[in-house]
Amino acid sequence: MILRRLIVEEPSYDLEYLIEEKNSKENSTLYIKGPYLLAETVNRNGRKYKLSEMLTEVNRYDTEMIKPKRSLGELNHPQSVEINPRDSCHLITELKQDGNTFIGKSKVLSTPYGMLVKSLVMDGVRLGISSRALGKLEKKDNYSEVSGFRMITCDVVSDPSASPCYLDGVLESKQYILQADGVIVEAVDGVYDELNDKLASLPKHDTNEYLKNVFTSFIESLKSVSK
Repeated sequence: MILRRLIVEEPSYDLEYLIEEKNSKENSTLYIKGPYLLAETVNRNGRKYKLSEMLTEVNRYDTEMIKPKRSLGELNHPQSVEINPRDSCHLITELKQDGNTFIGKSKVLSTPYGMLVKSLVMDGVRLGISSRALGKLEKKDNYSEVSGFRMITCDVVSDPSASPCYLDGVLESKQYILQADGVIVEAVDGVYDELNDKLASLPKHDTNEYLKNVFTSFIESLKSVSK
């Protein structure tokens, strides 16, 4: 079992906006195109992804998500690994390798958030694309190497000014387990640290009841993971 952390990256702004004009009775379609993923280079967050792992994962994502048109992305990163169709704003239609970079293309949707993205772009607002994925971080000399890369999606980011603190403090604080069937569940994280801290502060006669409650919760969480 490998525990993976939720990893989100600083957004890319090297994007093109392509407008597909239709007939006078239909609205035009807006597409976003640009670098969505980068491998074998230490990025601005001090992380490096292996090209071989990223290529394997992009091929899986293309087969399981892009081709069946399930590759939704949201406006700004939510605080979970779940993708909520209600909050989606674009559909990733392409993700192709160009050396160590993977160039993505997305169709901006006619959902409420998609229409908001379209309005912002047409009004000249600078938006970015930021990946959301799971991975294991291994500290090297001056960077962290990402292994066990599992792509969730790429999101449109509109508020990068708050991202470093927000991403490190909120999004990346939880760990997840990728089950054999591909289902992602939140791991039971920090049980032992919490247990030791709590026992140190409890009167002796209360410890048995506390231990019983903690281990009951722990066993129940394991049952949910194994299903």
